Amino acid sequence: MSVTRWAPPCPVTELIGRERELVTLHGRLTDPGVRLVTLTGPGGVGKSRLAVEAVRAVGAEFSGVWTAGPATDLRSAGEALRSTGGDLPSVGEAVAGGAAGRPLLVLDDADLGVRSPAEAVAALLTEVPGLVVLVTAREPLRVPGERLVPVGPLPVPGPMARPGHGFGSGPGIGGDGATEPDPDELREFAAVALFERRARDADPSFALTAENGRAVAALCTLLDGLPLAVELAAGRSRLFPPHTLLARLRPNTTVLAGGSANAPERHRSLAALAASALAGLDGTAREVLERLAVYERGFGLSMAEPAVEAVLETLLERGLVVAVDQEDMGDMGEPCFAVPEPVRSYCRAEATSAGRADAALDAHAGRYRELVAAAGPRLAGTEQVRWLRILEAEGPNVTAALHRLRERGDGEAVAAMTLGCRLPWLVQGRLREGLNRCDEVTEEHPGLPEAVHARLADMAGTFALALGDPQEAVRRHRRAIALAKSSGDRRQGALASAHLGVALLAAGEPQGAHPVLVTALSTLESLGLTGPAAQTAAALAAVLRADGGRRKAQELLDRSLESFRRIRDARGLAGALRIVASMALEGEEPERADRALRESLRLYESIGERTELPGLLEEFALLLRRVSPGQQPRMVRLLAAADRLRASLGAQVRDEARSQAERARTELSARLGWTDFATAWAEGVRMPPRTAVAEALSAPAPARRAADAPAAADRPPLTPRQVQVALLVGEGLTNRQIAARLDLSEWTVVNHVRQVMRRLGCTSRVQVAGAVGRWA
Repeated sequence: MSVTRWAPPCPVTELIGRERELVTLHGRLTDPGVRLVTLTGPGGVGKSRLAVEAVRAVGAEFSGVWTAGPATDLRSAGEALRSTGGDLPSVGEAVAGGAAGRPLLVLDDADLGVRSPAEAVAALLTEVPGLVVLVTAREPLRVPGERLVPVGPLPVPGPMARPGHGFGSGPGIGGDGATEPDPDELREFAAVALFERRARDADPSFALTAENGRAVAALCTLLDGLPLAVELAAGRSRLFPPHTLLARLRPNTTVLAGGSANAPERHRSLAALAASALAGLDGTAREVLERLAVYERGFGLSMAEPAVEAVLETLLERGLVVAVDQEDMGDMGEPCFAVPEPVRSYCRAEATSAGRADAALDAHAGRYRELVAAAGPRLAGTEQVRWLRILEAEGPNVTAALHRLRERGDGEAVAAMTLGCRLPWLVQGRLREGLNRCDEVTEEHPGLPEAVHARLADMAGTFALALGDPQEAVRRHRRAIALAKSSGDRRQGALASAHLGVALLAAGEPQGAHPVLVTALSTLESLGLTGPAAQTAAALAAVLRADGGRRKAQELLDRSLESFRRIRDARGLAGALRIVASMALEGEEPERADRALRESLRLYESIGERTELPGLLEEFALLLRRVSPGQQPRMVRLLAAADRLRASLGAQVRDEARSQAERARTELSARLGWTDFATAWAEGVRMPPRTAVAEALSAPAPARRAADAPAAADRPPLTPRQVQVALLVGEGLTNRQIAARLDLSEWTVVNHVRQVMRRLGCTSRVQVAGAVGRWA
């Protein structure tokens, strides 16, 4: 192995997005106790470029910087250092010559040019005292004392930016009907910043804009943030606009080629890079990798074939399979993995050319069909939270499996998987996708049984309502009821009737909703469907509350809450608690409303809820406006987060809720002043859902007022009129109904109710009703 003095080249382009790695590398190289530092990572990630920048920063702290050329026989590595031949001094001679400090040897791409770099480096460290070695390699050398600095791809916009998964979770990225992404926010992702810089090098007129930002973000995500791939794609910007380039690369990223004229051959194209990454991989591992290449990002190990575990460590160390951040993908309770680009595209192309792709795709689709089927009964019981998280993480693979089954024309399988995704898609906010899938199956497979079409129509109505179109939901639910009746499916008919009642209530028709829900509740209870019956009872409670039947509404709501807690239906319980909070506010019980909304927020967070979260955030902000006026900036942030999340879902909001939110925004803007309001609003817009929930839960709870109430002995007795009012409150009448019954103004009744509550030591109308019951 020959060695020579090495002067780090002066880079002509700046290093983007590697600040953390540089700090780590600087600390390792200058630590007296560290002699071997290895930069590990896949090809094209920028290890050599990072090494150059690090040596430029710390080179002066060493007696000299040396580099070693490739060698074929490493058994004599020590001898090669002691006697380099010609006029090239060895590292040993440099040290013996009295050079001050420690020498630094840079061994770039060690595992490409050397058969056994570990032996060579171990010998160097033993034979040359004080030597520090900086290695770049795809895998660790596994030499004693080795310190690793992993180099991964650059950060990309959030998981919802992945092709086929929609947009919605990353800052500046919206979904169906959302505003265009903010270029300044996109630049915060290093991969996007790198693309913009290199695209401008290729085409000085290029600019990252709101119009092309979505496509640029999707490109960087498609390429997994691999710097070489991003740079090659950016170089094409002089030929194709981002959206056209994205369409060309989605089927196969390995068509990208070009790059610097002095780059190694393996860096001239993504196909060459992938081929280099697979070089030396044994046949079994290569076969497993080829089958894993059909999986989308974020698959769990349990979803892969058993043979994967035997070669997983090898694939992970070589960067051919990577672990995915679980916070990014959802908490599955097990690690999530991905085959990165361009290895994935390269393996898929090889499998296709060899005729092996269809079998791999069919096996993948079969596994995910079984997963969705297995999840069905667990989504309504005690395992709901875990299985919703699993299906969230596996969402891209479920979508890919559906696509494959649709390609094969397997209508029965497509319908079954689509119906099995009803709750997961609702929770994940994939509303437009869910509605479209139902329509596609219905149109493409008219020969499916009527019972299946009834379930699809009912599911479509649920998504239409979630999108804010109750009239369309009513139409679809009525069709589902007709189809269920025609097929003799009593269970589905009752479910569709319950959903119809909810849609009628949302459409402002509580009188029409009441009989539908009463009938549906009776049928569901007779069939023993606990979860659907609890949901129907909660909806009926909301109808009765709107119609003034408060006592009956409270009874139904209590039954619903008890059922949801017993079966541990987190989503159903959270929805019922929102009704509890609404009734508590009507009864002037802000503390109870606060407790209910906080529990609902925690439940939604536990399942990753997105569809209902905007409304809940607004309700919590409006509660703060009522009980904690000093929390005005927090209210603005919550309203902004709700507004942005709803836009990402493509959902509309009811006029009543919209007007309440708009009034609150107007009032808060006036009180805070435009600058403070705009600052808080911008902060809220940038909040991902999890942060918005944490923001709400960190608000101080309202002070309890019961402790300030006078003792019973000190309270004055009720007047005859107050006794009349208390008895009518106990019957569940509203203030308006009491006013009409006693021929009083509504404001007078409000004052009487307040006096009754104060003199009875009650904090709610429900407690007044309880006190009246004790009189009887």
